[in-house]
Amino acid sequence: MRRGYVQVYTGNGKGKTTAALGLAIRAAGAGLKVFIAQFIKKRRCSEHVLLDELRDRITVRQYGTGFLMGKKPTKAAVQAARTGYEEVRKELSSQQYDVVILDEANVAAHYELITTQDLLELMALKPKKVELVITGRYADERVMQAADLVTEMREIKHYGKQGVSARRGIEK
Repeated sequence: MRRGYVQVYTGNGKGKTTAALGLAIRAAGAGLKVFIAQFIKKRRCSEHVLLDELRDRITVRQYGTGFLMGKKPTKAAVQAARTGYEEVRKELSSQQYDVVILDEANVAAHYELITTQDLLELMALKPKKVELVITGRYADERVMQAADLVTEMREIKHYGKQGVSARRGIEK
């Protein structure tokens, strides 16, 4: 039996979700089933078009009301994240998926939409064969300590600071 690990992609640099989506596509290509829970996000982006075509291998659900950007979360945002947490618990327990990705879950915990304890519980609940990936800035030290692999994306230079807007197919 294949062993699954816990991976965390964090940091202020670009590429955390992109790395997780790349892993999802690689896993699906190998015949594995993938569940992606997107916290915070509610907007459909270009990747959703392709992921829809792979729906027999990759399931994507969004549990957000939109980016917070330092704003206090609304009750609706908290409820959406709580719903996501409960559904992820259920899906992990079902053992239907080989890879489970919690996109922006670190951000959701940082803004107290869910708790760090919730993430630690999901990590502990993870069946031995399931690969669990947690993305987002602000990863809590306890989550990083409990993970098997932690990658920090560090921004060195970003064209957004020169006024370049998010481009279709590249950033959105």
